[in-house]
Amino acid sequence: MNMNTEAVSSSQAEADTRRWLERAVIGLNLCPFAKAVHVRGQIHYAVYLPNQEDGLIDALIAEANALAVCEPSERDTTLLIAPNTLADFLDFNDFTARADRALARMGFEGQFQLASFHPRFQFAGTDADDVTNATNRAPYPTLHLLREDSVSRAVDAFPDAEAIFGRNIDTLEALGAEGWAALDVGPRGATR
Repeated sequence: MNMNTEAVSSSQAEADTRRWLERAVIGLNLCPFAKAVHVRGQIHYAVYLPNQEDGLIDALIAEANALAVCEPSERDTTLLIAPNTLADFLDFNDFTARADRALARMGFEGQFQLASFHPRFQFAGTDADDVTNATNRAPYPTLHLLREDSVSRAVDAFPDAEAIFGRNIDTLEALGAEGWAALDVGPRGATR
């Protein structure tokens, strides 16, 4: 089930995710590669609405197949949002490992990378309320399909790609929990 008491609609999940992308990911420059694909309209948003995870890997494979046949100039990346399932972060983390294996079995290894975001994301060794966890927190459980070629080009163009994570930690620590909350990047109508 989702973090809210009622099911989230597709339009709400996409709107909340776009707000998070614009305010947090791009606004705080957590991913210096996101702005260009966003501005060019190359991000595809897909929403998986069932409250059971059973079909989510199939939905991910379908999105990978759709991404594979699109030109990067048309669709460079896909965000698959699952607002009504995998509310528990550890369950989501386990699911993400299974999803990675499924993509590899389907022949997408070397073509796509899978990144994951969750509203309760927690790095190992951190407290649940540590603001640095926000680098990987989205309004809903989200699977991000990235093209390997696009990632390689972006990393080549960015002089110090390894420093992004450390810079993000510094940004979030300076922002603090109150600053993060003020961004208003969670689900609409959610209790914060």
